[in-house]
Amino acid sequence: MTRTRSQDDERPTVLVTGGSVGGPAQAWALHRAGFAVTLMERAPQMREAGQNVDIRDAGHAVLRAMGVRAEVKAASTGEVGIRYYDHRGEPYAEMPTIEGSDGPTAELEILRGSLSEILLRLTEGQVEHRYGNHITALDQGADGVEVELADGSRERYDLVVVAEGRNSTTRDLVFGDEVGTISRGLYIAYGTIERTAGDDDWWRWMTARDSRMVGLRPDNKGTIRANLGFLAPDLGLDRLGHTAQMKVLRTRFAGVGWETDRILDGFAVAPEEFYMERTDKVVLPTYSRGRVIVVGDAAWAGGPTGMGTTLALVGAYVLAGELDAARVGATIDHRRAFAAYERIIRPYAETVQTPPPGNSRTVMPRTTWGLRVLRTAHRLIAKPAVRERVEHRLLSRAGKDFVLPSYPIYADAPVTAGRGVG
Repeated sequence: MTRTRSQDDERPTVLVTGGSVGGPAQAWALHRAGFAVTLMERAPQMREAGQNVDIRDAGHAVLRAMGVRAEVKAASTGEVGIRYYDHRGEPYAEMPTIEGSDGPTAELEILRGSLSEILLRLTEGQVEHRYGNHITALDQGADGVEVELADGSRERYDLVVVAEGRNSTTRDLVFGDEVGTISRGLYIAYGTIERTAGDDDWWRWMTARDSRMVGLRPDNKGTIRANLGFLAPDLGLDRLGHTAQMKVLRTRFAGVGWETDRILDGFAVAPEEFYMERTDKVVLPTYSRGRVIVVGDAAWAGGPTGMGTTLALVGAYVLAGELDAARVGATIDHRRAFAAYERIIRPYAETVQTPPPGNSRTVMPRTTWGLRVLRTAHRLIAKPAVRERVEHRLLSRAGKDFVLPSYPIYADAPVTAGRGVG
């Protein structure tokens, strides 16, 4: 039996898949625009785990529109800046956070699970939050999308928004072989480890020869978020089990020094907090097919650029605004809305999710000589006068001049359209 909207509800129906950041933001924006929204997440409950994410540029304005910027700031991880270390554990450069500015540590640093919880509360009791289910098939028609779910049920919606991650299975059902990637050559393993008396609130970073990096970041939960990154061909490591991944990491990071062994041991004893990903860039010829549209990492994931969360928020804001502008009652010119959304978002996403050529090799050098050059660059950039001039470019935030559009549905929200930074 196919579930449809009740006859006395003329609101257009939208299924939003993905309950992390982009999905809850999209559910809020579409509900505000008067759509009947269902938010579906594959996991059996809200995902509380996750690493640091940051909100930059126009993302500040979107959080203001939601009325949660102060709450997000209050839930900060407490990170005070980035400090660079050598293999002996000696710091050689640092860049503290500057109030009202976004450097390597953004003004708004928060754990992904904490941000997700804040955004989900915005539609609690107003939007159906459904867990433990996902789409297994879609059948698009002239007037809607029929979806088949993992529990065997079938439902019909006017539109489907895929707000999932880099490896979205729902996106792949729609786009198939058209989903492409650009290799960044970078694997990153993430995990949560115990905090010790020697830890502080700096983001501590060490780069080692053979294109390896080690990172420790504070959180506001009494633990430490750690990561290990390395450059390598696509070996399928992200698809292995935890035991096999740990063997690869211990081999790859043998003898690196500093806090590396502590991180490896922490990853081994807490597999539920561990995951590894390959940060290749997602490439799609278009963000929509028929009545299905993709937002967030499923559309434009680009690796650790620092802009993924901001783009998810901005994309949700713009898509709802354009759908509202293309709607008359229960009738939506979704083609017009989707085309306008892509015209606005694609240039922004392509700019901020595309690091400079050779960026991976520059920040993760293979040789001792390259490492010396990198450390000299860190010391230079850490000088306040130099930092102000070059930071924008080095962090691939060329979208700083992006102007957030104004839409009637946000007219009474505490946001001023424009760059919205700070």
